[in-house]
Amino acid sequence: AMLNLRAAAGALWLQRQQPVALAAPVKHGNAKAPDRTALWLYAIAGGVALGYEVVWSQSIVQFMSTRTYAFAVVLATYLTGLFIGSALLARRVERIRDPWGVFGLLIAGAGLLALLEIAVLGRWLVLAQSHAETWLLSLGASELAGMSARFAVAALSIVFVPTLLLGAAFPLALRLSVGSERVGRDVGAVVAFNTLGGIIGVMLCGFVLIPLLGLVRTLGLLALVAATIGYLAVRKGHGVAKGRRQAVVALGLVCVAVAVLTPVDKLASLLPGARNGTLAFYEEGRGGTVAVVTQGRGENTFHRLYIQGVSNTGDAMPSLRYMRIQALLPLLIHNGEPRSTLVIGFGTGITAGAMLRYPGLEHRVVAELLPSVVKAAPLFKGNFNAASDPGVDVRLRDGRQELLRSAQTYDVITLEPPPPSAAGVVNLYSRDFYHLAASRLQDQGIVAQWLPLPTQNIDDSRSLVRSFLDVFPHATLWTSEFHEMLLVGSMKPMQLDAAKITARFQQDSVRNTLQDVGIGSAAALLATWVTDRTGLERFAADAPAVTDDQPRIEYAPWVRSKEITRVLPALLDLYQPPTLVNADAGFSERMETHRQRLMQFYRASLHAYDGDRDAWGRDIREVMQGDRANPYFRWFVGQ
Repeated sequence: AMLNLRAAAGALWLQRQQPVALAAPVKHGNAKAPDRTALWLYAIAGGVALGYEVVWSQSIVQFMSTRTYAFAVVLATYLTGLFIGSALLARRVERIRDPWGVFGLLIAGAGLLALLEIAVLGRWLVLAQSHAETWLLSLGASELAGMSARFAVAALSIVFVPTLLLGAAFPLALRLSVGSERVGRDVGAVVAFNTLGGIIGVMLCGFVLIPLLGLVRTLGLLALVAATIGYLAVRKGHGVAKGRRQAVVALGLVCVAVAVLTPVDKLASLLPGARNGTLAFYEEGRGGTVAVVTQGRGENTFHRLYIQGVSNTGDAMPSLRYMRIQALLPLLIHNGEPRSTLVIGFGTGITAGAMLRYPGLEHRVVAELLPSVVKAAPLFKGNFNAASDPGVDVRLRDGRQELLRSAQTYDVITLEPPPPSAAGVVNLYSRDFYHLAASRLQDQGIVAQWLPLPTQNIDDSRSLVRSFLDVFPHATLWTSEFHEMLLVGSMKPMQLDAAKITARFQQDSVRNTLQDVGIGSAAALLATWVTDRTGLERFAADAPAVTDDQPRIEYAPWVRSKEITRVLPALLDLYQPPTLVNADAGFSERMETHRQRLMQFYRASLHAYDGDRDAWGRDIREVMQGDRANPYFRWFVGQ
């Protein structure tokens, strides 16, 4: 906004410095009249252009990431193409004898190229990205620069050339639409109508065409509209060469052929998991693309959930374990009698399904942004059919909006959004959001925040913890799985009553649900404890908090390789024994035995990350000797 104001001030200053020269009177009949047909055609072209951007944003993300940097590169490529195309043709636009014919060819050609670039997508693009990144890293560039090179290769391959042609059409639209009497007004009209067309195009593509037709068919329709604009343009021009008219018609026919021959699931077949798996579900909606891929064989078959082409989670054992712990642990340690829960993020439905296994709950609410995610839920094992169970109230809206729009309060609020490094998600990890969540808690309510470990740098993890500590005076940390941890916070002290937790655990539905993921007793559950607020304060130290107006994680430096090998040991080193009440010596001894075995398993897994096969084999054998029947450990050794 400040840059726009400075630009306006500069324009006014220049106008005062240079007196406006009075134009010579134009003799009657010599004035050039603006052509409104070109104005309307370019307005429709604006809708097509921004329609492309909507389709590209969903199509290209599986070759990039959901980081803000990726979207910034795509937008920069889009705008650069428009700028270069416009600048190149502006120098010679007055020398073009057939502006209508060239205008028609440019618009029709842009439509065909946009469609072709999606139709020919394949593994070649991934290889090109890898070569570009490797070359840049060999020159000593940073990891961020290397990843940005991957983004640039994808954006140049899909976005750049069509926008180059669309940009080149702008000077021609001005030549055809701008009269000689009111140049400023006519130029403003061209820009305004093009912008208005873009707004309508975005709305139609995002809310109507993509949900109705899908990405590939929407792109085909946009290409046909572009070809129609080109045909109307060459029909309008009086001196258009016959060859150019035929060329535009040919482009339109090729668009039809490519649109028909390109498989509807073209983008789905390019998903990373689809190369060695089976596509079980695919749907393109107004909120994003959702896919489920089946991988593995026999009893080791599992499913992965892809949102916008990026793997989010699945129903393999590690995911089952951390989601069930995330759902049930807050309920089991609650100091009151929990009756209501809110889960933000449906995902595979495993967390919501685990809530169904706790008998005392009367009200279970889940907020999920994408309807397709809920629709795909029956494919995932271990969620107890949460999507169709009348005991779960699934509300299709953003989790933060759910809290803002309703004054309803809950005993437990479980937060399981995408990782905080994904664009637009950091607002569910900010201090402001935690204040909002705290205001929707019952008297002894608990907030349970999923803390992924490998998706952000250790410094960013400290900022996430600091944001949580700034709101919740009573906070604890638990390890739910090797790659995940759980922050549990409340406004009032939380007492770990071993007798009450054991009684709750012994309920058949609860016990069976947790035993399936390697938690066979209340002692094993409490063995996942890491530290209380004292340890978390030591970890967070003076790290700046994440806030709505300082969303540091979203713009953070790139995650280093093997980040888990840095952040997991740092968090585990915070361990201090929990303060238990109503726990006898036998209970404490069993809890410590489970904890030592879990820590040994984590050490083995860290050896695996470091490539030390001997150390991995030695530690994992000892783990299996101590608890051979544990389903969680068995999964990692292929049993």
